[in-house]
Amino acid sequence: MKRTLVLVMTGLMLASCTQTEQGAAIGAGTGAVIGGLATGNVRGAAVGAAIGGVSGALIGSVAEQPGQCYYRDRYGRRYIDDCPRRY
Repeated sequence: MKRTLVLVMTGLMLASCTQTEQGAAIGAGTGAVIGGLATGNVRGAAVGAAIGGVSGALIGSVAEQPGQCYYRDRYGRRYIDDCPRRY
């Protein structure tokens, strides 16, 4: 019963977050589990959580901008513009 309650509360908390926040939370949790299992210690779990959180946040931020693509101009500067048709 306690597990079910914890899962429901976690789901409700994530439902109110933006795509970036959801991606960071899911990435950090997954990274912590994988890092902890791979290394068998807390340091590996912390590193996995950090890497997973940053990766999840990047993926989530891209998901917030549908129809937008990242480009680089000839000087190497990055900018965002509409994606080409059928992309």
